[in-house]
Amino acid sequence: MKKRAPTKRKDERRQQPPAFSIAVKRAYDKPSAQDGVRILIDRLWPRGLSKAVLKLDAWPRALSPSTALRKWYGHDPQLFAEFRRRYRAELADHDDELAALRELIKGRAATLVTATRELNLSHAAVLRELLAEK
Repeated sequence: MKKRAPTKRKDERRQQPPAFSIAVKRAYDKPSAQDGVRILIDRLWPRGLSKAVLKLDAWPRALSPSTALRKWYGHDPQLFAEFRRRYRAELADHDDELAALRELIKGRAATLVTATRELNLSHAAVLRELLAEK
């Protein structure tokens, strides 16, 4: 007969802080309690949505891709690797804004909010990756 490993009591489980996570969500999806800190990461405000609907905690426009980069990329999947490289180079010039964003989400659940349809091929995926690195 095998011995089972001791399980944690409910009290012990409650005392542990929630897992740190950064999610990406479309601006047109309803906010939820699990979103944590909600951060709009687009340079432009999403069409047809009010501030009350988005329920944002921050909007660091400086961390959005430049207009020139955004237009060049045009969400062409074949250009994503180069877009990723160029966007990360742009973000390197915004250390203060990145540090402020990291401080805001430190140890908390956070959701990067964007109007982009293709979340995995967007600046949101790149920014999430960068924030998770450090």
